[in-house]
Formats: sequence, structure tokens, C-alpha cells
Amino acid sequence: MHSYLAAAVQMTSGPDVDQNLAQLAEWVDLACRRGATLVGLPENFAFMGDEQEKIAQAVQIAERTEQCLRTLAQRFQVTLLAGGMPVPVDGQRVVNRAMVVTPEGEITARYDKVHLFDVNLPDGNTYQESRTVMAGVHLPPVYAQAELGHIGLSICYDVRFPELYRHLAKVGAEILFIPAAFTAYTGKDHWQVLLQARAIENTCYVLAPAQVGWHYPRRQTHGHAMIIDPWGVVLADAGDQPGLAIAEINPERLAQVRRQMPSLLHRVF
Repeated sequence: MHSYLAAAVQMTSGPDVDQNLAQLAEWVDLACRRGATLVGLPENFAFMGDEQEKIAQAVQIAERTEQCLRTLAQRFQVTLLAGGMPVPVDGQRVVNRAMVVTPEGEITARYDKVHLFDVNLPDGNTYQESRTVMAGVHLPPVYAQAELGHIGLSICYDVRFPELYRHLAKVGAEILFIPAAFTAYTGKDHWQVLLQARAIENTCYVLAPAQVGWHYPRRQTHGHAMIIDPWGVVLADAGDQPGLAIAEINPERLAQVRRQMPSLLHRVF
């Protein structure tokens, strides 16, 4: 693993798949022109709209999105971390799947979101992800690549379950990928502090792409895509508009923090 630039994309995706993928291509292009060799995409980057519409279009969304990702990875010779897209299961539900796409256009790792966002928020909004999404049943993988290091996958609501990230650190993760479509209500209080906690307690970099703004009536997301270092320092923050957070992933910094704070070696239980 050598030092390199990583980018976390921040989007305002909507129900128009073609428009979302066109915007995605522009952000990947810009990230690569700025020197990024690893680009993370937010949750729901290909589609954010009515849940029943998502189910009806799931086959087409999955096929078009996968082809787009393969094409972009090859065109820009970049590794893409696709942060969560609907993949059909049975015509009634989908899985929310994150994937790693190599510069050769190969999909080398997959993770289906295990923690589904079924909550009633104090602002009056109710979310029931399990109505249309089937929960994954496997722990997320760690994708290992010599130049990029060891990258642990996760998706959005997973960030509230620290045991998942402890598992990823235990099996070698150096970078935690946490793509999200965090609600505006919870994001203002919890997003950054949760990301920093996951970075600090596991002495890992965190790459956290995000959705931002209004996507359709009653759905607003927080934004602030971030890259955070293993000490918990925010290296880049995309703010509250579509854009990029870009920062260096430095193995020497990772090793330094793990020497100074060897908490992973001190675990008792």
C-alpha cells in the first residue's frame, strides 16, 4: 500500500436513473482529474424515489447501473466503491448492495446491507426499509488490493452498530467504507460523531460518501461526505451541496496512529 488520493462523492440522486448515472460519470471524471485512484459513491446513487417504483424498475436499474460502473472504472482506470444500489430478489423486494469495481471492470466484492432502517423519527417521518429491502445475512467483506490497502464494506445505518466495524478491523480493515443517504434530521446530530467514533475506535481511515438535499417530497438528506483519518481528524468535508471530498490515504499515518494508540492489540473480550 502506497499513499494515494481517495474521493467521496456527494450527490442529490432522484428517480431518474439516466440523469443520476450521467451526474455520477461527471463526478467520477472530476475526481480522477484531481488525482483520485479510489472513488466512493453514496448509498442510492442510481435511484432515490418512490419505493414501489424502485421495485418495478429494479431489474433495469441493476443492469444499467452495473454496466455503467464497469464502463466508468475501465474508462478512468479507477477503483469504484459503489455504495448501495437495488438488486432484485423476487419481484417484491431487493437487496441494497455495495460493490467493488476494479479498473478492469470486474466486480470483485459484494455486500448486501444487513441493518435495515426501520425507524420513527421525532420530526414525524417514518422509514421502513424492510418493506422493500431484504436484509443481507453475511458479514461484510474486506477487499484487499496491494496499492489501495484493505477496505471494509458497509452501508449507512450499519454505522450505528460498532460490532460490525470491530469485525472488519479484526480481519484486517485499514479503511472503512461507509456510504450513506443519512436523513437531514439525524445527520445534524449523529453523522460526523459516528464516523469519527468508527475511525478512532478501530484506528482506520473512514471514506464516507453521502447524499445531500431534497430528492423527492419528504426525503431530505444531510450531506457532508467525509474522509476521516485514524485519529478521528476530518481531512475533507463536501459540505451541503453536491461535490467531492478528496484526501490522502497515507499508510505511514495509519501505522503511526496504531503505534501511538495500539487499542486493537489491547482488546480483552
